[in-house]
Amino acid sequence: MEPRPYPYFNAGMFVFEPSMSVYNHMLTSLRTTPPTPLAEQDFLNLFFKEIYKQIPPIYNLVDFMLWRHPDEVQPDKAKVVHYCAAGSKPWRYTGKEEYMDREDVKMLVKKWGYIYDDQSLGEQKSPEM
Repeated sequence: MEPRPYPYFNAGMFVFEPSMSVYNHMLTSLRTTPPTPLAEQDFLNLFFKEIYKQIPPIYNLVDFMLWRHPDEVQPDKAKVVHYCAAGSKPWRYTGKEEYMDREDVKMLVKKWGYIYDDQSLGEQKSPEM
């Protein structure tokens, strides 16, 4: 039986505040870690593989989860959507790439456009002091 691969996170939504000792350990590790195709994402996954905690998909819905693990996501309740599948970037969306003709993908792209076009979310002026 093959060992299960360790969980791998997408570094597009990654938040942390390291201590100086962790920061220095990261820099030391970085100097001795060979380059990989996904650069910082591979490094962060290797460095934090034993301790990282995944946030619920409602706060970081990676779009390919819609067809890879549909039972684990609720796209209509997503607070943050990570558009990383080929063709899913809303500002370049054509619907022609693989999986991009799905209704759930179209709904998320439309939601992005609705928020992008919402004039009430524009620059807020702070009161004069």
